[in-house]
Parts: sequence; C-alpha cells; structure tokens
Amino acid sequence: MLKWSTTLSYSKSRLSSVIPCKFLLSQLFSHAKHNYGDDGDENSPLSPQLFMPSSSSPDSGSYKLGDSTFYSLIHNYASSADFRSLEKVLDRIKSERRVLVEKCFIVIFRAYGKAHLPNKAVDLFQRMLHDFRCRPTVKSFNSVLNVIIQEHKFSYALDFYYSNVVALRSGVCKDNILNMKNMNISPNVLTFNLVIKAMCKLGLVDRAVQVFREIPLRNCTPDVFTYSTLMDGLCKENRIDEAVSLLDEMQIEGCFPSPVTFNVLISALCKKGDIGRAAKLVDNMFLKDCLPNEATYNALIHGLCLKGKLNKAVSLLDRMVMNKCVPNDVTYGTIINGLVKHGRAFDGANLLVSMEERGRHANEYVYSALISGLFKEGKYEEAMGLWKDMTGKGHKPNVVVYSALIDGLCREGKPDKAKEVMFEMVKNGFNPNSRTYSSLMRGFFKASESHKAILLWKEIVANNLENEFCYSVLIDGLCGDGKLKEALMMWKQMLYRGFKPDVVAYSSMIHGLCTAGLVEEGMNLFNEMLCLEPESQPDVITYNILLNALCKNGGSISRAVDLLNYMLDLGCDPDVITCDIFLRTLREKLEPPQDGREFLDELAVRLLKRERIKGAVTIVEVMLQKFLPPKASTWARVIQQLCKPKKGLAMNDSLKEDLDVDLHTCCSILFNGFEPYSEDVWAEIRINKFTFEGVVLLL
Repeated sequence: MLKWSTTLSYSKSRLSSVIPCKFLLSQLFSHAKHNYGDDGDENSPLSPQLFMPSSSSPDSGSYKLGDSTFYSLIHNYASSADFRSLEKVLDRIKSERRVLVEKCFIVIFRAYGKAHLPNKAVDLFQRMLHDFRCRPTVKSFNSVLNVIIQEHKFSYALDFYYSNVVALRSGVCKDNILNMKNMNISPNVLTFNLVIKAMCKLGLVDRAVQVFREIPLRNCTPDVFTYSTLMDGLCKENRIDEAVSLLDEMQIEGCFPSPVTFNVLISALCKKGDIGRAAKLVDNMFLKDCLPNEATYNALIHGLCLKGKLNKAVSLLDRMVMNKCVPNDVTYGTIINGLVKHGRAFDGANLLVSMEERGRHANEYVYSALISGLFKEGKYEEAMGLWKDMTGKGHKPNVVVYSALIDGLCREGKPDKAKEVMFEMVKNGFNPNSRTYSSLMRGFFKASESHKAILLWKEIVANNLENEFCYSVLIDGLCGDGKLKEALMMWKQMLYRGFKPDVVAYSSMIHGLCTAGLVEEGMNLFNEMLCLEPESQPDVITYNILLNALCKNGGSISRAVDLLNYMLDLGCDPDVITCDIFLRTLREKLEPPQDGREFLDELAVRLLKRERIKGAVTIVEVMLQKFLPPKASTWARVIQQLCKPKKGLAMNDSLKEDLDVDLHTCCSILFNGFEPYSEDVWAEIRINKFTFEGVVLLL
C-alpha cells in the first residue's frame, strides 16, 4: 500500500491540471476531518508534520507547499480553532521566510477573538512585520483592537492604541496628524469608533469627546456609529442634553441618525423619567422616516412603567402590535414586572395569558415576579394556580422561582409546606440560597416556631451562607419573640464578623430595644445610622418605631414632634402609620383631646411646599378616611401640584361660576393623563361636595 504522502503527491500531480491546489487541499482537509476527527494531532492524515521538511533527507518526498496551500491551511485551522496546528504552519512560513498577506492575519485575529484570546492576537500583530514581512495596515490594527474590546479589556485596548499610535503635537506637525509608530499607516473612522467606545466604557467621556473633535484633523468624517457611541457614553454619565445636541449636530453635518441613535437617547430620557422629551424624539423619528423598532418601544414602555403609567404602557404595547412591531420577552416582562411592583399582579397574570396566546413564552423571572406579587396581594389560590400552570406546561422552575414560592407560602403562614417545597427544590438539583433560607426562617418566626427558625440558622452557618440579610431576619425574629438578649448577641456577632447592618437590621434592633423600654439605647442606634451610607439611612419604618416609642411616653411628645420635623428635613415622607401614631397621641395624651385635623392639614401643606406631592396625597387620603376634610386652601395646593405638568389650563366663565354643575368637566380637564391617585382625590372632592375658591383661582 502506498504511503499517505506518496498517495497525496500522486493525486496532486494527476489532478493539478484540472483542479486548483487550494480547492484540492480544502477538500482533502474536509475529508480528513470527517474520517479522522478534528483534533489536529500528529496522527491526523493532514497533520502539519506531513509538510515539514525532513532534516535527514530534505528531498525525500516532502511536499513543497505553495502560498495558496498555506492560505487554505491557515483558513481551515483558524475556522476550527486548531491553534496548535495553526502555530506550526506559521512557524513553517517564518522559517521559509515567506511573505504572508494581511488577509490571512485578519482571519487569525478573528479566530483568536472567537476563542477569547486577545493576548495571542496582540502578540501576532507585533510579529507581522519582523517574522512574516507583512506591513500591517489599519485593517489589521482595527481587527486586533476590536478583539480586545470584545473581551471588555478597555484599558488594555487604550494601551494597545497608544503604544502603536504617536500623536504629533503642534509645533512638530502643524495639522496634528496621528500616525502609527514605524508602520506608516493612519487610523480611520473605525479606529476612532473603537477608541471612543473604550473610553466611554471606562467613564473617560471627556477624553472621548476630545478624540471625537480631533477626527476631522485626520481627514476622517464621523459616521453614525461614532455619534451613537459617543451619545451612549454621554447618556450613561447623565449628560443627556449634550447627547441631544449631538443629534442636531450630526444632522447638520449630513449624517443621518439610525434607530440605534434615537434609541440611545430615548432610553436615557425614559430612565430619567422625561417621557415627554422621549415622545418628541419618537415623533422626530417618524419625520426622518426612521421607524421605531422593538428597542424603541421597549425603552418607552420601561419609562412608562417606572413612572407608574401602566395603562399607557399596555396601550403602547397594543399600538406596537398594530404597527407590526412584534413584542419580545423583554417587552412583556417589563410590563408584567411594572404591574407587579404597583400591586397589580392579577393584571400581570392576565397579560401573561395574552403573551402566550401570541406565541411568546415567559421566562422563570417573569413567573417568579408574578408568583411573588400574587402572594403579596393575598391571592394564594391564584399564585398556586400559576405555579401548577407553569410546571404543567413543562417550564422547569429555577432557584428564583422556588424561592418566590417559598417566600409566598411563608407569608401565608404555611412554613411547613414551604419547607416541603425546599426539599423538592434540593431533590431537583437546586441548592437553597441565603434568600431561600431567610424567607423560611422568617416564616417560622412569624408562626411562633422560633426553635425551627434557629435550626435553619444553624443550616445557614453550616453552609457558609450567612450575610447581612440573614442576620437582619434573625435579629428581627428574635426581637419579635422577646429574646432581646439573644438578639444583642447576634448583633455583636454580626459586627465582629465584619458584616454591615442594613436598615432592616438597625430597625429590628431599635424595635427590640424600644419594646423592652430601652428607648434611649434605641435613639443611640438611630444616631449611629445617620452617619452611615445611604443604604443604611433610616426609612419611614425606623422613624415610626421611634415615634411610637416616644409618643407612648407622655413626656416625650415634644421629642416625637422634633423627630418628625427631622424626618421631613431629611426627605423621608410620613405614611399612614405615622399619621395614626400622632392621631392616637393627640386624642389620648393631650388635654383637651384634639381630633388631629389641624395637625395633618399643616403636615400636608409642609409637604406641598417641598413639592413632595405623593407624601401630601397620602396625608390627604388619611384625612378623608378619618372624616377630617382638608381646608380649601390645602385642596387648592394639592390640585396646583397635580396640574403642574399641564400648561395653559383655562376654563370659561360659566364653569367658574358653577363648579358644582360641571365637576365632571373640571375633572377631565384637570386630571386627564395624571397619576392614578389624582382621580381618587377628585372623587373625594365630589363625594364631599366641596367648592373651593382655590380651584377657581387656579382655573
């Protein structure tokens, strides 16, 4: 039988007249991979050893490769990520002092990029001229730079850029041209795009702007990608106005924005809550014959959900379908999450049904949000029905879904059933995380089974899962169970182990101290909180704990009022519980008793003066529930704040003269498009049949 090398030489000589060498070798390479595997080892019929010259007998049958053969080998080895064989071929090319064309290097650079080997790409780039007599052009440079950036090594990318580019300063070269060091090539617009991207990712936006302004000095023109990249960087630094001005500039320069360009700005404005400007940009898109895509609608829907305008978000979803723009999982997930966060999980479940009818399938995170939301709204049957529906359709729950179900069952006072779910979770190969254990531990504390909660804590410690959240739940449970001594021990252990208590841990500890009558110790912890990071600052729950403790002590009411003032000054709005604490105190602790109307009315006015409308409306709602109607002037302030987004409101004289007759008309004028609570306020106005000179003056 002929040796493989002899057979190959014979076949080559017979077929060379009809089949190009490159085609022949490519076919043989494919045949070899099919029959012998893709390992590129020395036993492969097309091993690089086959083509290596014999040291003892250089002419003993070794095949003399042509350039096209080398190119085919490089292409095939690179596409199959066989870098060991590829490097042997490169060594052969180097030893024979052959010239390798640049396109081969670009193929290799891309292969290194797919294999996440940026260092290899840089090393080969630096050897191109010396080892392979190939002078790199900007194409090679951009290929390597792109490989580095794709690996998110942005600092490395800039180092590579600056190490290969010399900025000729004014005085040396009057037009400040950039030239590659010792390579006689210049960067092009793609180079600048990549550099600007790296700088923006590193937060070096000012330097990116400087590079952007230098592009024309190199006789390059920024393209739509240049503008879009820089706009994105500016938006991420909350410099949205500068980004919008770039949109105007690019159009003046004759560069037409793409949907991506608009989406960058629309997304930034929506995240900031400026839905109005975002909507104007959408109008601008239509004027430029640039149709919104899925990303545009998703950004708008996300912004509407952040603002609580969920009905408008759902309407936009319907319009999206009408415009033949298919909603994706992100679209539905955003609205469903928004509905859940605003206490409308049941509506979210209905939207899930609509989503599946349109052929979309929710992921585990959507299911977990819905299950958690339904439990929080007290809809136990609906939550369990959704769980059964999910598993019945073949969706496999993950840790997040299991944890949501366990937390929900614990909220319903069913910790034992929740523990059974945790056993099922472990059986299916999922390990409970700290959140899972914490939910179950809280459930047992709530069910007055603290001994089971302590056993769970021991499991947490055994699995090294303890963190700030676990400690917070444990301390809260111990304090609620009257075990202040044990809670203080865990507090000290938490600090000793280097964990920083969060607002929940502090509030729990303060509550335990105040319940035990140690109000001053609780105040000391509160003062300690004020010196911590923002995430550990007191919230309304912390304030309510202390306000309640101070008000129960008849001699500390003035301190409670001082603490309330401090609460307002720090930007924390009172809630329903805060109002109840002071209403009870005014009726039970003062002589003569007061109904609290003056107190709450003044509190609402103070919030309105600070333009904290949500807090003020909360106070007004409490007053209406307690049959303590606010003053007419307070109503006028409320309506004035609600109407602030609207400009140029007007009414005719007949409406001014007879508000009672046309209240419905007033309602539609004043509250069309405002927050949902504004309609409730107006409904209360109608129910109580108030007529307000403040409203008349406003209109």
